[in-house]
Amino acid sequence: MRHGVRLGIDPGDARIGVARSDPSGFLASPVETVRRGKGDLARIARILAGEQEEATVLEVVVGLPRSLSGGEGPAAAKVREFAASLARRVAPVPVRLVDERMTTVSAEAMLRDQGRKGGKRRAVVDQAAAVLILQHALDTERSTGVAPGEILEETR
Repeated sequence: MRHGVRLGIDPGDARIGVARSDPSGFLASPVETVRRGKGDLARIARILAGEQEEATVLEVVVGLPRSLSGGEGPAAAKVREFAASLARRVAPVPVRLVDERMTTVSAEAMLRDQGRKGGKRRAVVDQAAAVLILQHALDTERSTGVAPGEILEETR
């Protein structure tokens, strides 16, 4: 397992969930929900910079929404565009796309099971989804010895 903090990102149309791992890459935890729009990439870059003050940030893991069959539709195209912009913003820290099928649904169910209702659940569901995306990536790397997903090449 590679050593270093990873950020997990769940980009949505209205909000972006952000999570982080511990330096050992064992556990993902929520960081914040960033409002989508002007300044969102700058905010994520500031979060990353803050993490770098504490430890080495190894990479940013972005959830890529695929259909149940594994295909990519319009939502995946939007995430790829977002991830490319993020990669330019946070370079030289690499950005990796990982399959995030069903994470928001799973996060909603988990929060519902915890008794979170309505607005309180919506306020943290994006962070919970980012945690699930990142935790899955960590678990996959730990079990296979290979970093999951696809690395984005920085394009200017």
